[in-house]
Amino acid sequence: MTEEAKGTRAIEEPGLRLGFGLMRLPKLADGHTIDEAQTAKMADMFLGAGGTYFDTAYVYDDGASEEVCGRAIVDRHPRDSFTLATKLNARVAKDAEDARRQLDVSLERTHAGYFDYYLLHSLMLNNHETYDKYGLWDFCRRQREEGRIRHFGFSFHGTPALLERLLDENPDVDFVQLQVNYADWDDPNISSAKNVAICQERHMPFVVMEPVKGGTLATPPEQVARILKEAEPEASLPSWAIRFAASQPGVLVVLSGMSDVAQMADNLSFMRDFKPLTSEELAVIDKARAELSKLDLIRCTGCSYCTKGCPVGMQIPDIFKAMNTYLMGGEAPARRSYGFAVPRAHASDCLACGQCEAACPQHLPIIENLRRCAEVFD
Repeated sequence: MTEEAKGTRAIEEPGLRLGFGLMRLPKLADGHTIDEAQTAKMADMFLGAGGTYFDTAYVYDDGASEEVCGRAIVDRHPRDSFTLATKLNARVAKDAEDARRQLDVSLERTHAGYFDYYLLHSLMLNNHETYDKYGLWDFCRRQREEGRIRHFGFSFHGTPALLERLLDENPDVDFVQLQVNYADWDDPNISSAKNVAICQERHMPFVVMEPVKGGTLATPPEQVARILKEAEPEASLPSWAIRFAASQPGVLVVLSGMSDVAQMADNLSFMRDFKPLTSEELAVIDKARAELSKLDLIRCTGCSYCTKGCPVGMQIPDIFKAMNTYLMGGEAPARRSYGFAVPRAHASDCLACGQCEAACPQHLPIIENLRRCAEVFD
């Protein structure tokens, strides 16, 4: 990480190797409105422990994440006391001009003045050409030259071949954001290990997203949790996943989408004085991964990108969460969970239009998985 990739600018080390991801912020009782007071308290805890890296996006909570970031963080702390990342999402733009306008909107929402890190959002095989068509790589270069952004990169959910192609075509990007966790390490659909190796070979700093896989590794199946608890009874389950990601050479920061004060306190407890996993601890992770791979779970991270354009309004991540509970042996709680997930649309209401699969960064066969859910619950 100290050795720059060709054409990139040096990136200053964050205060902690932990970043505060603002995608899954705490909610009020209605389940939709962000709890701004708790978010501010969490931000104060994070900064007080030496953390500096905050990460949001134009599309998170339909813009509310950026707005709360502005009020709870930017307006309350000196701008030079933290760094802020946000993202441009071409998929939700009507045209190139609309895509470029996202930067203006993000700056207005956050009151940030500039972004330390600006990313082209969620590049993968079925959308990366849109970023080329709209000229967004050159747009980011111009914004970097003008000082409205200080570093630019892209978040990535594609194949190793595509990652190499994008880096070959854009050798001046400053960093990449990758999905890295022990469950996906050898998963051919995610290719965490191979994508990390590509960045390491090119001395390209990378930010880690989804270290606990949308919460799956924070509350893993009982047989996986048992392995981790037997190895270190006092360590929290999320600590294994976050430390695994943070132990990879070349990582700039690991984003944790903390959703309440307790999660912030837990993350800070082991990342304030971060220690990489030992060889013995990595062996424990290998055992946990092997046990996890035996379960036919739906590998959904709950990002909800699939729900935005669903013609029947289906809450797909909630349905999949219920199904995973069922697969882990909890039939009664699974059926209760499913009941809460389907006020508007059941799994059997799927029209098989495919828009969800096009949006899914995990490349899940969503239509087939919904059929599985319908056979169990409907």
